[in-house]
Amino acid sequence: MHPEYKTSFSMFIIGIAGGTGSGKTTVVRKLIERLPKGEVVVIPQDSYYKDSSNVPVEERQNINFDHPDAFDWPLLAKHIEMLKNGEPIEQPIYSYITCTRQKETIHIEPKEVIIVEGIMALREYKLRQQMDLKIFVDADADDRLIRVMKRDVIERGRTAEAVIDRYQRVLKPMHEQFIEPCKRYADLVVPQGGHNNAAINMLAKFVKQQLRENKE
Repeated sequence: MHPEYKTSFSMFIIGIAGGTGSGKTTVVRKLIERLPKGEVVVIPQDSYYKDSSNVPVEERQNINFDHPDAFDWPLLAKHIEMLKNGEPIEQPIYSYITCTRQKETIHIEPKEVIIVEGIMALREYKLRQQMDLKIFVDADADDRLIRVMKRDVIERGRTAEAVIDRYQRVLKPMHEQFIEPCKRYADLVVPQGGHNNAAINMLAKFVKQQLRENKE
């Protein structure tokens, strides 16, 4: 882990990246359970997809949500900077159905711990520079595929054939080209995703220690 962890307003910013189905969400949930209640806010990278309302409806289905160009990186970096400076933000709400940014927003107040979570949360240099700790959640390709299969078939009503086709055409090549390389920027790699309770416990202990030191 890197030694320089200094933030404004006694804030600690964590970036958590990893492939689709790697267990990021579970790691985040278990980490929040172990940290001071009410002092953690999660900023999902998925909320910062570019607004595609200017794209013809028939073309929106071709948007590659696993490519870096799909994200509004400047807005995400700006919002993290605002939180770091003690300012609240209006987090966007993105609709996968219409591929557009909604008129409504989510009001987010600064907290002691800010978690930026997403498949490429560690990709952009400016965003990484704002983070105090960078984590990559790792998992075998087979495990990720199984989790994606369960989620998309059960929760999203897709057929197994459609899920496998999307995995081969989009998820796998995008993971290898853009997501896996993010691992090199991580201070900590968590293998086995949310099943790695030992790593999550160590992580929570480290963050608590940093919070105590920030208050001293």
